[in-house]
Amino acid sequence: MRSGLRPDAGLHDLAVSDGCTDTVLVIACGALAREILDIRDRNGWHHLALTCLPAQLHNRPERIPAAVEAAVMAARPHHGRIVIAYGDCGTGGQLEALCDRLGVTMIDAPHCYAFFEGSARFAAHDDEITAFYLTDFLVRQFDAFVWEPLGLDRHAELRDMYFGHYTKLVHLAQTDDPALDAQARECAARLGLAHERRGTGYGDLPRWLERA
Repeated sequence: MRSGLRPDAGLHDLAVSDGCTDTVLVIACGALAREILDIRDRNGWHHLALTCLPAQLHNRPERIPAAVEAAVMAARPHHGRIVIAYGDCGTGGQLEALCDRLGVTMIDAPHCYAFFEGSARFAAHDDEITAFYLTDFLVRQFDAFVWEPLGLDRHAELRDMYFGHYTKLVHLAQTDDPALDAQARECAARLGLAHERRGTGYGDLPRWLERA
């Protein structure tokens, strides 16, 4: 796989399928592509196919349900089972309602921060309202997903308006990568926040995929 995923990676960019109805298709957020492919390959799950929706949908979560529905309807004739590698991701319960209607399973978590750390463990940090979270993907794509969408590349004075109530940046690290850790520290410095690293690995994601 490529060393990095384009923020605008589209529906078919990472599709892996032989068109066999015995396959299990995972329709995933593009931000999870690297991790899902690694889990699949490590376990030899050759029957598992992956299709990714653009990771940039996280900036417009109201569009996620419609994109997921379109992907499910297009894929149904070609796969025996379809699962949805999304948490609620800011859809306000709309994605869960859609999945119930379509009869497909999604991850039972509010967002990727929760299932990477482990939902129970993440819930124990419910007092961390001043923490700003980044996964490995978001560290790699910090400019595309945080800095530029918020206009900080053009108006640095907005930083304190957006992040003045935060105290720390928490890097939920899926891998042990010193270069990525350094990038996360740089992200924290650019936002004027303290840096904390938590090694999570893939959290609940492998177990969810195994059940799928």
